[in-house]
Amino acid sequence: MVDTAAPAAERERAARAARNRGRPTTTVDQAVEYVRYGGVDTLHDLQRPRTDEPAEVSFIITTQVMELLFTLIRQRWEQARDALDADDVPAALAALKRGAEAQDVLANSWELLASLTPTEFNRFRDALGEASGFHSFAHRHLEFLLGNKSERMIEPYAALPGVRAELERALAEPSLYDAALRLLHRRGLPVPAERVERDWSERYTPHPGVERAWAEVYADDRPDNELLALAEALLDTAERVTRWRHRHLMAVKRSMGAKPGTGGSSGLEWLAEHANKDVFPELWSLRTAM
Repeated sequence: MVDTAAPAAERERAARAARNRGRPTTTVDQAVEYVRYGGVDTLHDLQRPRTDEPAEVSFIITTQVMELLFTLIRQRWEQARDALDADDVPAALAALKRGAEAQDVLANSWELLASLTPTEFNRFRDALGEASGFHSFAHRHLEFLLGNKSERMIEPYAALPGVRAELERALAEPSLYDAALRLLHRRGLPVPAERVERDWSERYTPHPGVERAWAEVYADDRPDNELLALAEALLDTAERVTRWRHRHLMAVKRSMGAKPGTGGSSGLEWLAEHANKDVFPELWSLRTAM
């Protein structure tokens, strides 16, 4: 049976453009449709500063932009992981590429706060209370997908049962990197058994056997080696994670120096430690031995 719905819709759009002589339609119904589809009125109602400091609006919008991008990147990484589980490397590569594009926007989002001075930040910082980006459940989900698992990190969301359930599921599932290693194993690479089947809720730790498996992938540098393309795509992802972390570090250093963080951390010291941890570690360490 031929689906005629799409062609009919295309014909109607062409007819409307002809009637309008190429100019956009300006009707109440269409304006309402746009607002409803994107939830635009709700979106613009979400900026609710607690002080009179103008810079607080930039801070809120930047936070909200990042939260939306976390959700988009999560979708891309989950698509890549599921494609790897299905032995579909081309689909995984496409998802990782789209994820990397969103990661670039995420890292550049720090530019919205690039000119925030300590004086401006101090005028609204107390209004944050103990609120901190550390408690972003969307970002926590990304960390779990990277293999940075911790059951303790789910505890703060006890009052949000839906959020907690999603994080518990992510904790129990293989990460993006786990899926890649399991694919290498199925392709005959010597990935150690303890990295093929393990307790997925445990944080991933480096293994020399995994480095050797990736080294074999890199030894075959033919253009059609899709496992090498996967390794490089994963490294693109990892590098962008680190880039975002360093941008975070510098934004904090510029706006508040070495003061303790609102979420209870040591601030710069904690951020620097986190930024220096390699994502997908064996893909980095093998480069020294090659």
